[in-house]
Amino acid sequence: KDFSLSNDKDAHTSDSDENVERGNWSNKGDYLLSMVGYAVGLGNVWRFPYLTYQNGGGAFLIPYTLMLALAGLPLFFMECSLGQFASLGPISVWRILPLFQGVGITMVIISTFVAIYYNVIIAYALYYLFASFQKVLPWSDCFSWADNLCSKTRLVSDCNATLYGEIIHANYSFITNNNLTCLNGTMNYKSVQFPSEQYWNKVALQRSSGLDETGNIVWYLALCLLLSWMIVGAALFKGIKSSGKVVYFTALFPYVILLILLVRGATLEGALDGIEYYIGKQSNITKLMEAEVWKDAATQIFYSLSVAWGGLVALSSYNKFHNNCYSDAILVCVTNCATSVFAGFAIFSILGHMAFVSERPVSEVVDSGFDLAFVAYPEALSKLPVSPLWSFLFFFMLLLLGLDSQFATIETLTTTIQDIYPKVMKKLRIPVTLGVCVLLFLLGLICVTQAGIYWVNLIDHFCAGWGILIAAVLEIIGIVYIYGGNRFIEDIEMMIGKKSRLFWVWWRMCWFFITPVLLMAILVWSLVTFSPPTYGSVLYPAWGTAVGWCMIIFCVIWIPIVAIVKIVKAEGNLCQRIVSCCRPAANWGPYLECHRGERYSHIVDPKKEKEHEIPTVSGFVY
Repeated sequence: KDFSLSNDKDAHTSDSDENVERGNWSNKGDYLLSMVGYAVGLGNVWRFPYLTYQNGGGAFLIPYTLMLALAGLPLFFMECSLGQFASLGPISVWRILPLFQGVGITMVIISTFVAIYYNVIIAYALYYLFASFQKVLPWSDCFSWADNLCSKTRLVSDCNATLYGEIIHANYSFITNNNLTCLNGTMNYKSVQFPSEQYWNKVALQRSSGLDETGNIVWYLALCLLLSWMIVGAALFKGIKSSGKVVYFTALFPYVILLILLVRGATLEGALDGIEYYIGKQSNITKLMEAEVWKDAATQIFYSLSVAWGGLVALSSYNKFHNNCYSDAILVCVTNCATSVFAGFAIFSILGHMAFVSERPVSEVVDSGFDLAFVAYPEALSKLPVSPLWSFLFFFMLLLLGLDSQFATIETLTTTIQDIYPKVMKKLRIPVTLGVCVLLFLLGLICVTQAGIYWVNLIDHFCAGWGILIAAVLEIIGIVYIYGGNRFIEDIEMMIGKKSRLFWVWWRMCWFFITPVLLMAILVWSLVTFSPPTYGSVLYPAWGTAVGWCMIIFCVIWIPIVAIVKIVKAEGNLCQRIVSCCRPAANWGPYLECHRGERYSHIVDPKKEKEHEIPTVSGFVY
């Protein structure tokens, strides 16, 4: 073993590490909480509860649980095992199958795009967090920034009433002037906007009319974005050694806040109505007959667990070789899904109270995404006693949920750089990490202009969709059908010990058939049901949609490009070249010599083998 670099270690490694070159997690807790923080994000709070309500309430948990077992967990376990076995990031780990190394590049590029806009959402949370430090919440009423459409209550425009024994239809001013009463169910309401909606659009975003109207940089959002990147940079300046400690707070404290919000919400009038809409009497088992419900369940599981983004491979690559990645995968997946269900109770209990106070049905106050986080829920919180406190807690929770996901995303990028330029990262980890943060901050400035929300929505619509699905499909096909599923199982057993054939029956069923079929079905469904991006009622210009297509093409084009380059560099006729590139590289295997055993005794030392050299290991499908 070469110890030449051990005297020049950076803060990323320590003498107690099993792998003194790349470093390891200080302890198991650092890794597990980092994984939980990565998987549990904003979608658990602002996406899952709405999907549950929309797709049959409690009945939705049936397809959701099935999709966890059939699609989410198998992919999660595969990626954790892959990263831990090779101790490599999402690009270098494709020594396992050089022809598919472009898949790793696609994952890293998509993670880069997502990191740009995800921190903008964290900046929104920071802005609202600071805005909560006021005696009266600025979105609690129609203040000076509001227009004549702003109203705290619904305004009746016209209705039916009884006059001299006859039913008449008249505008509401006539009804009130004549001391008449509207008949139940006949009232029509004016189109109004609640204070929280106008505050979000007019004050927080200063939203322009569309993508064509870029406008100015919103300076306070730019400062919040800068602050969020400073927090990320500070947490990652020592790599996993520092981020592994920060997540003890950022991953755990959101649960404390969720519990506080749930207890507060459960004590409010109307809370039970909200919860019943979420998962109670309003549950509709017949919804399970609709294909859309199953597609929503599979899609939510897939994105919620953060599979195929490269982060799971990167974080797991810092594990010790014999860590039990099997139990880790199950624990993190179950925690993630339980968090989603738990968050729904906290969200819907307070939305139920809002519906009660505003005398509206729960269905009219429920929303998802930005409208839930920055319009509906702040509106509900503004109606509570001591509303600034509850607002602070909610946005602090959003901030923490976003940050630990962002930590892992940036760690994915720095891990990739470390695998390609290990000596540079050894000496210049802090400057490189800060450089990545500064670059992504500058790229994100377009997202804090007056048209910024349209850019955030555009990147999310394209990059966080098909690209990830394509990468996931190719990943599982490449590992199971080309590298060999049984060979991969033997690799896992080198880490976690020999298991019985019965133990692997479920995983073989999923990896070889069920999971690839489900992922292909979701991908095809997404392509067939594609619709151009919109933000609310605002349509995107043709050039905006074209930019979206260019982004997704830029992400996935590396898959065929790298495959072609590998084939061109190989030797022999075309068939021999393809077969050669479908074999593991000569330096594929456990990172440390002491873990290679007889199966990988032939391995070429990773430090001496260049990544692009042609593989020589025999065997095509095992």
